[in-house]
Amino acid sequence: MDNPRKMALNSLIKSESVSSFSNIEINSALSRADLEKNDAALYTALYMGVTERLLTLDHIISAYSKVPIEKIDIEAKNAIRLGLYQLCFMDKIPDYSAVSETVELCPKRSKGFVNAILRGFIRNNKEIPYPEDKWKAISVKTSIPVAVLDIFKDSYGEDTAEKIALSATFRGGISLRVNTLKKTPDEIIKILTGIGAQCSVDKYSSDIIKTNATVAQIKELIDTGCVFVQDTASRLTTKIINASAGERILDACACPGGKSFSLAIDMNNEGEIISCDLHKNKLSLVKNGAKRLGIDIIKTKEQNGKEPVNEWKDSFDKVLCDVPCSGLGVISKKPDIKYKPVNAIYALPQIQYSILQNCSKYVKIGAELIYSTCTLNKKENEDVVRAFLESNTGFSSVEFDVDGITSHGGMYTFFPHINSTDGFFVAKMKRVK
Repeated sequence: MDNPRKMALNSLIKSESVSSFSNIEINSALSRADLEKNDAALYTALYMGVTERLLTLDHIISAYSKVPIEKIDIEAKNAIRLGLYQLCFMDKIPDYSAVSETVELCPKRSKGFVNAILRGFIRNNKEIPYPEDKWKAISVKTSIPVAVLDIFKDSYGEDTAEKIALSATFRGGISLRVNTLKKTPDEIIKILTGIGAQCSVDKYSSDIIKTNATVAQIKELIDTGCVFVQDTASRLTTKIINASAGERILDACACPGGKSFSLAIDMNNEGEIISCDLHKNKLSLVKNGAKRLGIDIIKTKEQNGKEPVNEWKDSFDKVLCDVPCSGLGVISKKPDIKYKPVNAIYALPQIQYSILQNCSKYVKIGAELIYSTCTLNKKENEDVVRAFLESNTGFSSVEFDVDGITSHGGMYTFFPHINSTDGFFVAKMKRVK
């Protein structure tokens, strides 16, 4: 049997060395491993936990190590991170076990160094010396870089920015969209409670089930197409679209396909959905997902959203532009995102605007255009929509009120601390001429 702590250490070293994505690394490591379910869960918790709390852990290392963190070799540094994470955030693991198991992972040359830092932290009652500056302290506490906090502050003000940051380390279990082509929500709840999982109907959408079930527990439900994972905000976006049977809909940036699937189910699998992505290899996710769910109205196409398709002009009843974005609304699920250089974010609004501008040409007169992102950044959200409406007088904003979600100027932002969802933005527009 493999050692889950050693696996976590190896994955952390690999991620730092080659900048691999955490979800890809987890899938790759688990596919090669010989682990019991509990050990697989421990590996995942350790690797994802350290990744999520990286800035916090490195701040502690800097406070307790006489050697500057940049001079600590990569294996020892990640071992210390692993030990500190267990000491700070895993109450069920005794301190002595967290230390001894971590030190055991290290080569002889670094055992003493790693042991000294971990035991020094314990002797000091696990005290974390936070910076005096408020936002640097919040950065350490939440492991969100100050540059990302600045984006939240610029968009929503200091009070909301702090609440977004503090909510970004909360995980509320899994949200499952029920495939009502196959099962009812009540049937899914009965299955989940039958295997000992806690579950409840989402407060906004009756076809979303919130559960604490593990991935292993819901695997059969997913494999048989009875459910798929979809956050409430994403589901409500498809409700705002209000798809009807027989319509022709374009999902311009579709992968991995969740919104296309929800739309198809809302349409009772009647009509046509064209699901596009810039990368051909990703479209297999949509094709395989649709097959698993018993959906046959989805067609996939490799297509750059900025490049025109002349035969699509004026031909769709609904066009969804769920554009590539900075992803700052989903950092609780994808912690790697928050560590990316913010400079890359500055170029996104122009790309998003170009996709929206191009895809607007595919909307029939009287039909609707929907713009959405999974980020919390007004420059990628409201500013893009307003710029589009100012330049395209043939479109007007459309107010919506869906399951208690009420728009302002045809736009709505989902906040984790308010809605208990991902951070998400959606805007609805209508072509009037």
